[in-house]
Amino acid sequence: MKTDDRGNGYFVERLTENNLPDVEKLHAAVYGKVPPPDFFLKKYNTEFTGVTHIGYIAYNPDGLPIAYYGVIPCFIQIDDRMVLSAQSADTMTHPSFRFKGLFVELSNLTFQLCRDNGINLLFGFPNQNSLPGAVNKLNWRATEQMECFVIQSGSFPWHKVLNKLSFLARGFSTYQKKQLDKHVLAQPGIANSVFEDGFAGVYRDNNYLHYKTYTPNYVVKLGNSILWIKIGATLVIGDILIKPADFDDMMRHLQQLARKLGIAEIYFHTSTGTALHNLFLSRWEPIPSFAVLFQDFKGDVAIDKIKFTSADIDTF
Repeated sequence: MKTDDRGNGYFVERLTENNLPDVEKLHAAVYGKVPPPDFFLKKYNTEFTGVTHIGYIAYNPDGLPIAYYGVIPCFIQIDDRMVLSAQSADTMTHPSFRFKGLFVELSNLTFQLCRDNGINLLFGFPNQNSLPGAVNKLNWRATEQMECFVIQSGSFPWHKVLNKLSFLARGFSTYQKKQLDKHVLAQPGIANSVFEDGFAGVYRDNNYLHYKTYTPNYVVKLGNSILWIKIGATLVIGDILIKPADFDDMMRHLQQLARKLGIAEIYFHTSTGTALHNLFLSRWEPIPSFAVLFQDFKGDVAIDKIKFTSADIDTF
């Protein structure tokens, strides 16, 4: 049993498949909603990397999960080099146990667990609340701020309205599926576009792409272009395989699809300097998006060369 600076006892356990339900309980306490069945079981099943369940849960003396910090292993490809890496994800502290230093303690424990398992590069996309602590207390290094393009489809947001009406939601979902099926390709994801620009990024082989199906997303063909998208209150573009000359035609098809799906806004988060960023920048004004942070434990990775798109964020 450990004690925080106010004398409150707690104990810490490494994340395992057996205590993943406690992460679900904590998620419900923090966000007020229960994730889909087996969501965390699938999200933390990273056996394709050879490393799984890298994180820690803190409990109060009664066994209530009060804080969690974990990372999700993957590979970063830099030229011909594959680097076992991990994305920081799902940082959570129970509302009744905040400001007790649990975030820093669990982070440091997880960092050491990463080193012990051969993970020497971490990356993350913190929100504005987590950013100061990550940089000032845990020495994360910021390399850039991604940018987000928000494109209006011209539709009334029927998706938001109808999903709140349970007696209409199922019928609308069936209608949306029919619209998507006209364009969906039978594949789990697409290759990383940043490699075409000479950058480094997340290595998306078949193992990784099948793993990413822990959230519902789709690969669609619009015109001559292939897009990886996620449908919700907004349409999020994960990544695109496209020739620059096809951009305007692709966007016309995408806005048309969003209108048919009853979605008013299309979002795309991307690192700056990529070909996709330049294409969107030529048509729309971006807004600031996620800060990109790294922990390079050995200091031997060219982190400034690593770029990301929406598809690389754990919530996609």
